[in-house]
Amino acid sequence: MKNTAFAAAALSAAASTAVAGGIDRSGQSLAPLFETGNYAELSFGTVSPSVSGTVVGLGSGDMAESYWQVGAAYKQQLTDNLSYAIIFDQPFGADANYPATTGYPLAGTSAELNSSAITGALRYRMDNGFGVHGGLRVQKLDANSTIVAGGVPAYNVTGQTAYGVGYLAGVSYEKPEIALRVSLTYNSKISTDHDTFETSALGAGRFSVTEIETPQSVNLDFQTGIAANTLVFGGVRWVDWSDFVIDPADYRTVFGSPFLSYADDTYTYTLGVGRRFNDTWSGSLAMTYEDGDSTTPVSNLGPTSGKFGVTLGARYQKDNLTISSGINVTWIGNATTNVPVGGGATAPSNFSDNTAVGLGFKVGWNY
Repeated sequence: MKNTAFAAAALSAAASTAVAGGIDRSGQSLAPLFETGNYAELSFGTVSPSVSGTVVGLGSGDMAESYWQVGAAYKQQLTDNLSYAIIFDQPFGADANYPATTGYPLAGTSAELNSSAITGALRYRMDNGFGVHGGLRVQKLDANSTIVAGGVPAYNVTGQTAYGVGYLAGVSYEKPEIALRVSLTYNSKISTDHDTFETSALGAGRFSVTEIETPQSVNLDFQTGIAANTLVFGGVRWVDWSDFVIDPADYRTVFGSPFLSYADDTYTYTLGVGRRFNDTWSGSLAMTYEDGDSTTPVSNLGPTSGKFGVTLGARYQKDNLTISSGINVTWIGNATTNVPVGGGATAPSNFSDNTAVGLGFKVGWNY
């Protein structure tokens, strides 16, 4: 019973974090490390957000691009107590593209940030159910953006691919007879130095180095059986977004603020129930909540704040093979941005009544 819900709930992680705080996407899950015996998985998902707003009567059009998420993991049980896992994910990302024909002051503006990471984690589980785990994470990151103001290209930046290394550490407790598991994991910051090329009103081009430091975070996950073939699961994820900033050399001089930063940390809460119907089929239903602030202006490249989402998952198991699929619907919190309207002036925008839909699929193999 202990794996009934987690496999179904985690499969659509890409969908449930589609509009998470900051540029969070994967949630940096370590779930494969807690699988029974030797295990391998491959997952993918697609997310389709719909995000639009208005300023002085002008609509932005849908400025959020659809995207794919891919993940993979391999877990090896070395002894009864010692195991390790290698996990690939895409932890952070952004895809903004304001349609060029709307008349919105930022029409034609785009931004893209891509990341991927490989995590190696080692876990030692003691005979009394307590365990410790830790490891290293190697992360790749690149970014680029074009800012258009009033129909005129005002700024362009490209940050070349760079690599950084961070670490993770945590503790856990398990009681298999009641399907109980609690784990707490700290993920460190990861710093990358990007060769950067900017063009703006300050000149035809400037080369520099931009440091990007993706934030530290803490994941608390739990599950416990509450009845035969039924369990409750959930978690809390804290991300230190208030300490995050992307600040290329010329951008602040041109626009008066960092390229990307956030005022507050985020706390994302998940609660769900899983049920095994028979030897082959099980399902789960989970809700995700993240508090928002509709009055404090956020970045025009990510005009969302808070969310409420529902994820429905199903899982088929036959012998050592598991196939999971799921769908997530998220109602995105209202947000405000400051939009340049000419002459150095800005006007408040309003982004509301936005949604995202995600689909996920995962194949797992225990051996």
